[in-house]
Amino acid sequence: MISFLHAADLHLDSPLKMLEQYEGAPVESLRLATRRGLTRLVDLALERKVDFVLLAGDIYDGDWKDFNTGLFFVREMGRLSDARIPVVLIAGNHDAANKMTRQLRLPTGVQMLSAEMPTTILWEDLGVAVHGQSFASAAITDDLSKRYPLPTKGLFNIGLLHTCAEGREGHDRYAPCSINDLSRKGYDYWALGHIHRREVLLEDPFIVFPGNTQGRSIRETGPKGCLHVRISTTGTPEAEFVPLHVAQWEHLRVPVGPIDTMDTILERFEEILLQSIPPHPDVSLVARVTLEGNGLPDQAWPRMDEWTSEIRSLATARTDGSAWIESVRSAVSWSGKDSVDAHGHGALAAILRQIESLQSGQADLSPIQESLEAILHKLPPELQSDTSIRLDGPADIRVHLAEVTGLLTSLFREPGADSP
Repeated sequence: MISFLHAADLHLDSPLKMLEQYEGAPVESLRLATRRGLTRLVDLALERKVDFVLLAGDIYDGDWKDFNTGLFFVREMGRLSDARIPVVLIAGNHDAANKMTRQLRLPTGVQMLSAEMPTTILWEDLGVAVHGQSFASAAITDDLSKRYPLPTKGLFNIGLLHTCAEGREGHDRYAPCSINDLSRKGYDYWALGHIHRREVLLEDPFIVFPGNTQGRSIRETGPKGCLHVRISTTGTPEAEFVPLHVAQWEHLRVPVGPIDTMDTILERFEEILLQSIPPHPDVSLVARVTLEGNGLPDQAWPRMDEWTSEIRSLATARTDGSAWIESVRSAVSWSGKDSVDAHGHGALAAILRQIESLQSGQADLSPIQESLEAILHKLPPELQSDTSIRLDGPADIRVHLAEVTGLLTSLFREPGADSP
């Protein structure tokens, strides 16, 4: 039986974004998370003695700051070369040919496919043909798959392609293609990259995104890894997901009731936290915590910095420092006779009424989306890198509106705050 690993979007040395360092945070375990994901990929290939490895683009996050990123990759590929496990890889939009100013020779048996035209790698002893093409530049908008050659008769044909396919929210439309067109190509397996969420687009033939090997922000939650594909004697591929990540992102939503105390909410958070800890002892949890529900009408609402400190302290103590709280946010609405709401008077009430109108689903949110996107482009780079801010459509905007409501009402509920 022939078997191989299909991985994509390693983004080596890409930092995990918008993580605030604080006492007890597992800084060292996360600093090189993307590298450790690659090491685990190579370990898996050696352990399972696969016949070859396919990497479907974005091995690097961009041009290297120095040669250390490339040296690390070459060292890991050397382990596969020594074991005589061949590797075929393509460049994607992040590591396209025109973006990389530095390069190193790859070990024997590791082949980067050309960006000029599709290339075919034949392993007749295995009965396998791999067809693929790298990105020449970052913004490829043509359908590269149309130029891929016809399948090689008598072999198991694999298409290695970095693409958005028919488009996914949060991903640029690079090298778009039709699933029907890929299916009609006659290949037995399409090894795709670019979309960071694991997804099977079609099972016959197998067309699949493995997702990335390590989540890098709150937009990339859950286990991340690669696919171990086995080709049966009948030529049918079977794909098994194998996790490789060393840090798992999760969004922990903590419900808040109208009579809850801070102690009650912290106890509830602790229960949710412990249920979310990854089962593997070598995997850290990286979490965003959102408090949501109805607020406390007759008690002072602690400041968000106090909530953040209490929650981070509790997470550090209960997980021996293996959990990193990325941020704590409030999406709490307020109830009660003295609550700040949209039915009162003043500027805040008027703002809340406007937010309610926008959240109702009746208002056209496209002008707001355009305005917010224009504002985002003017922000400093460190703020633009906060990939938790999503403006892909009305649903994303309504999520942010809920956060704004919680923030505004919490500010006016703080001790000493003046009523509007």
